[in-house]
Amino acid sequence: MADHELVLGAISDVKYQQFCEFLSRNCGIVLGDNKQYLVRSRLSVLVGKFNFKSIDDLIDRTINSHDRILQSSVIDAMTTNETLWFRDGYPFDILAQRILPEYAGKIRPTRIWSAASSSGQEPYSIAMTVLEQASRTTLVNPAKIEILGTDISDSMLNICREGIYDSLALSRGLSPERKKMFFEPIADRPSAMRLNYKVRRMVIFKQQNLLSNFAILGKFDIIFCRNVLIYFAPEVKERIINAFAQSLYIGGYLFLGSSEYITHENKHFEMIRCNPGIVFKRIN
Repeated sequence: MADHELVLGAISDVKYQQFCEFLSRNCGIVLGDNKQYLVRSRLSVLVGKFNFKSIDDLIDRTINSHDRILQSSVIDAMTTNETLWFRDGYPFDILAQRILPEYAGKIRPTRIWSAASSSGQEPYSIAMTVLEQASRTTLVNPAKIEILGTDISDSMLNICREGIYDSLALSRGLSPERKKMFFEPIADRPSAMRLNYKVRRMVIFKQQNLLSNFAILGKFDIIFCRNVLIYFAPEVKERIINAFAQSLYIGGYLFLGSSEYITHENKHFEMIRCNPGIVFKRIN
């Protein structure tokens, strides 16, 4: 047994099952069997931070108390925040070449929702795509495009709003040209850069759990929810997709991750093949 496991204690089968149920109920994550190692690795730092003696004690308090700060910290730690700029490429190409021109000229603003913003790379990549297209054609007007980024994690949203990224984050999916165009140096942080104001001002960030009612966010023309639903149970995923349909205007578009799909039984969406990539269009 590893030294850190001796200190923190192994997770009992009973506590692991209870924790799995807590995660599924509160944020939709389905861990499955034999993932105790993942829970231990992600929660170990919180044991010391909140002065618990073991992982089991931490889990027990998380589940059985109403300590929202602790619960939020645990969900933050267990939520996958892997992301990069312009991930997979094709969704942003489809947005630039097909969807933005389609919405050009409409009287009301075009509303875009990045439904799992993590540390902000996706909604800011959307904003950069809009600004790039606006520089190429007068049909695209950034002032008439509203971008909302949401996430379950308050700590991630704080990073989003700050718009500061270190050298590792900047190296993941961001071209030198875009780095030069959209970022500015920080005097006292030479290893980090900040998105410039014209990008940051395009995105508003809010906390949102996808298991909660998000009708209050209003209607959207385009929703990005990529590489998130793969962690949810099938019935939860289907419920969220149906909720997305209700949040989209007829004719609106939904982007999912490259390994995610909508079943044929769902009558709200039509799959549009764009070569490369696909996008789902709300048809009823």
